[in-house]
Amino acid sequence: MSFAVLDWRRSVAALYRAVRDEFDPAAAHRIWIETRQRMVSEHPASPNPSAVLQVADYDPAWRFVLDVEPAVAAARLEIATGTDGVVPFERIGRVVAPRVGELDLWWLDSYGGGVWLPVRDASPQTYGGGRYVLDTVKGADLGGAIDGARGGGSLVIDFNFAYNPSCAYDEAWACPLAPAGNRTSVEIPVGELLPSW
Repeated sequence: MSFAVLDWRRSVAALYRAVRDEFDPAAAHRIWIETRQRMVSEHPASPNPSAVLQVADYDPAWRFVLDVEPAVAAARLEIATGTDGVVPFERIGRVVAPRVGELDLWWLDSYGGGVWLPVRDASPQTYGGGRYVLDTVKGADLGGAIDGARGGGSLVIDFNFAYNPSCAYDEAWACPLAPAGNRTSVEIPVGELLPSW
């Protein structure tokens, strides 16, 4: 299974590279949907090959390039999972998205690292534990202008690309879910919705 997961991660990284390289976000979204459905249906590391992705139509009103702001206060999460043990995250900043509000940005504070931006919204059509907008350790990165020397910069936050974690497809998977600073009372009607079987 290790090599299947490695191939899955390479496939995700290649997918997001293709998304970033596509000038038209709506065309990039079509590539993303087709590739994700193919991966879920056919890949040996799929969380559930019988799942049929339900994805809302692309809406450019939910795409933003947002400045990364400093975190209001330092925070650490240690999320126990059934498969990966305790997964630590450090709050590294926040973004303020129109209509959504403030969302915390987290850094996976273990080998490999990575920016993690989950969001749990109020829509009954989305996974109750939240969806991921960014998870750079797995290659899910929409781009932006990061200033590594001074820290901060901007990130592309496009909620049309919010996707369900593996645990939404199979309870055998244990996923970090959206913490308090990543929950909103707003419905975000784009991105992956609840799957069908």
